[in-house]
Amino acid sequence: MPKTSLLIAILSLFSLSVFAQKASVTGVLTDGNEKTPVYNSVVALLTPKDSILYKFTRSDKKGNFELKNVKAGNYIVMTSHRQYADYLDDITVNETEKNLGTIALVSKINALREVIIKTGSIRIKGDTTSYRASDFVVSANANVEELLKKLPGIQVDKNGTIKAMGETVQKVLVDGEEFFGDDPGMAVKNLRADAIKEVQVFDKKSDQAEFTGIDDGEKKKTINLKLKEDKKKGYFGKIDGANEPFTGSDSRYNTNLMFSSFKGKRKISAFLLNGNTGQDGLSWQDSDKFGGRDSNVSMSMDDDGNVNYEWSGGNNDEEPYVDTQNGFVKNTNAGLQYSNKWNDKQTLNLTPKYNKQIYTNNNNKKTQTQVGETELIENTSKVSNVDRSNFKLNAIYDVKIDSLNSLQITTKTNFYNTESGEFTNGNTTGIDGLLKNKQLKTFTTKSDKQSLFASVLYKHKFAKPRRTFSVNASASTLNTDANNFLKSSNESYEDGNFASRVDLDQNKIEEKKNQNLTVNLTYSEPIGKKYAMQFAYQVTQNKGDSNYLTYNYSDLTGNYDELVNSLSNQFYQNIITNKPNIRLSYNSKKINYNLGGGIGFTSFDLEDQTMDKEYKRNYINFFPSANFTFKYKSNSNLRINYQGATKQPTLDQLQPLRDNQDFFNQTLGNPDLKQSFTNSFNLFNSTYSILTETQFYQSFSYRTTSNLISYSRVIDPESALTITKPINTNGNYSLNLYIGYGFKVKKLDLWVNLNPNLNYNKSVNSINLRTNDTKTLNSGFSVYLNKSKEKKYDITLSNNFSNSRNTTSQSDEIKSFNTNNLALDIGVYFKEKWKLSTDYNLYSRQKTVDFQDNLTNQLWNARLQRTFKNDEFTAYIMVRDILNQNIGIRRYVYENSITEEQNDRLKRYAMIGFTWNFKNKGEKTNK
Repeated sequence: MPKTSLLIAILSLFSLSVFAQKASVTGVLTDGNEKTPVYNSVVALLTPKDSILYKFTRSDKKGNFELKNVKAGNYIVMTSHRQYADYLDDITVNETEKNLGTIALVSKINALREVIIKTGSIRIKGDTTSYRASDFVVSANANVEELLKKLPGIQVDKNGTIKAMGETVQKVLVDGEEFFGDDPGMAVKNLRADAIKEVQVFDKKSDQAEFTGIDDGEKKKTINLKLKEDKKKGYFGKIDGANEPFTGSDSRYNTNLMFSSFKGKRKISAFLLNGNTGQDGLSWQDSDKFGGRDSNVSMSMDDDGNVNYEWSGGNNDEEPYVDTQNGFVKNTNAGLQYSNKWNDKQTLNLTPKYNKQIYTNNNNKKTQTQVGETELIENTSKVSNVDRSNFKLNAIYDVKIDSLNSLQITTKTNFYNTESGEFTNGNTTGIDGLLKNKQLKTFTTKSDKQSLFASVLYKHKFAKPRRTFSVNASASTLNTDANNFLKSSNESYEDGNFASRVDLDQNKIEEKKNQNLTVNLTYSEPIGKKYAMQFAYQVTQNKGDSNYLTYNYSDLTGNYDELVNSLSNQFYQNIITNKPNIRLSYNSKKINYNLGGGIGFTSFDLEDQTMDKEYKRNYINFFPSANFTFKYKSNSNLRINYQGATKQPTLDQLQPLRDNQDFFNQTLGNPDLKQSFTNSFNLFNSTYSILTETQFYQSFSYRTTSNLISYSRVIDPESALTITKPINTNGNYSLNLYIGYGFKVKKLDLWVNLNPNLNYNKSVNSINLRTNDTKTLNSGFSVYLNKSKEKKYDITLSNNFSNSRNTTSQSDEIKSFNTNNLALDIGVYFKEKWKLSTDYNLYSRQKTVDFQDNLTNQLWNARLQRTFKNDEFTAYIMVRDILNQNIGIRRYVYENSITEEQNDRLKRYAMIGFTWNFKNKGEKTNK
């Protein structure tokens, strides 16, 4: 009986194994160069989770192989042959037969040139460039920002802006998740470099593209910081404090606290940054989040020798601008991040943040403006004081309902409170020095803002791969309440003699409310193995109310109760857009592309409630798009992108309201504005050679806008009174070329990066009712050299040269000037524990026709530090601006004007500090 039972059990198991047989995996191995069969090569299937061998076989004399009885699932296929490099690829088995086709193997002689070398410092696979962090030398207890500066192809400027392969990094993730929201500076400035295992750089697809598997061309340059395994358990952090000695109550100080705790899938991080040196680098960038930016063209050159081009003007957030590089800032930043995942189905990410700034600055500005045959010279001196606070709370809740359905709920809140004051003393003269006008002005404001956002995203996957459906609904609102007081004395002159004077004492009350509602429906349908179609429909409603009331001060009542009708307005807008969209996509290992577009049906309903006027318009717009990606080598790819899009005028631009805050430079709204349409073309190519350790990338972009929302300026050459009004113009375009070439001189162990760049811009505006074309050509070339040896030295030498050339159709004069920044950064170790680091910058600015001085200054900083107890503790002393030459000089050209301005800067100071970098008990730091 026992034998019979055993026989039945064996037969049962055999029968179960027969029923479990589902597929066979076949293919052919050939020599990549000779195209001949590869005989007797091992072909194996490994399980991806633990790389355990599942099945293997050998190729026959014709190179054929077959793996039988393979269960459905994901595997790693690997080949092994003594004459050929190993081949690895991820495959999915879900059919009766899986044919891998012809696999071309590379001989080991050529392997270094063609295949991924896993021991290299840099590895490129598909769109992702990976850097092994331990291969790049940084100082003890360095943050991630210092690490990024060492990586070929990545640049970090003094403001903390990160560029990878010439493109601005918009997201920094930690282990694939956001770290304190969408501020890239939080992770790179506060995480320790020695906690990072790998730095990955890639173009992150949109959430919709990642869900459907259909590339929609929307990408953000992203860095993902992969933590070391021992840093994902327990805790780590740092406490850093520094103070300027012997200076009393007005000393410089910084206090930085950072803490992260990991337990399973729960992560808690907290930070506190407090100081008055502008060191935190967390700029106040909410203007871009709150509202659109007006479309102008300006070029600027800062005191570091950098020429910047910007296709925009001011922002309509109306917040006073704070540049932490200029003036004096007392800043407090605090935040907490909590993330957790339960049962692999529910994820919560909660991030509250608080920021407070107290800012003061003295700004002196000289602007020379050409008006026909007349030249106006405006000189202003402005003292600014800003005290504001900001609280944000972001929450994201993800739930995986089942294997086919998921739901994501996102909420964001942002509360502003701002008090600011400006005192301005200015005058305008002619080229002959005769006075045109004078102004004394005080403007104070107190405002409160509340921004609320919520979205719900439902995603469904059908049983058929790549067949998906999603619904995304979002709503947002921005409320602004501001109370402003303007006091000014404005004098006009004729032939240098006093002619008239206007005194203003006004209270300006502003109440604005903007609401936006958007619903997106998206359905994707596969067409064969490589093609797919995507259908989408979007409806958007934007509603806005703007009440702006100006009251004069009354001597009779002692109150602001005399309404000024010409400076007051109540305005309402309702803009609705319906946008159907269709896209065809093709995906393969080497080539991906998609073509498509949408049609937008937009209706404007604008109501000037003060003047009892209504403006109604209807527009039909097309939104074409095309994206092409070609991976012509395992470490090289070419991307081409085209997109067309409209931009609506903002409520501030539409509202027919006169702004007299600056009496001699007033602005008017324009309810007759049309929406603009922009065509954008971008090309990007990158390649990396592991054998020679060289990286070469090129980026080219072209952009043209019809009905660009530009500005008309009417300038009275006698009084210098300027009235500015937004208008639509045509003939605007820009092109940009950026090239990067990085390589390693192995004999010298020297990293070299070369970066030529060029951009050309043509913008159209109006001056005194005449069309004015402004053409700006900016060109530059930078060189970067780095040589380092761990615990010995680290030397970086760079030079950045740039030239700016500007012309306008209303003037024959060519405004051209050069700038140059030579920089040297040296770190030297003594007995491993001591380190002396110093950086030196020489800034040179060529004189211009308008400014006859060559501006040259030097900035020299130094720091001496000593580490203790396996680099856990660091004591240091630092001196900033040793030569006391830090100046805030900036020159820029806009239309027919050139401006030079100077701001307050922190000059020479010294600080003594101490840092404690702590982590789990019992862990040792690798030397």
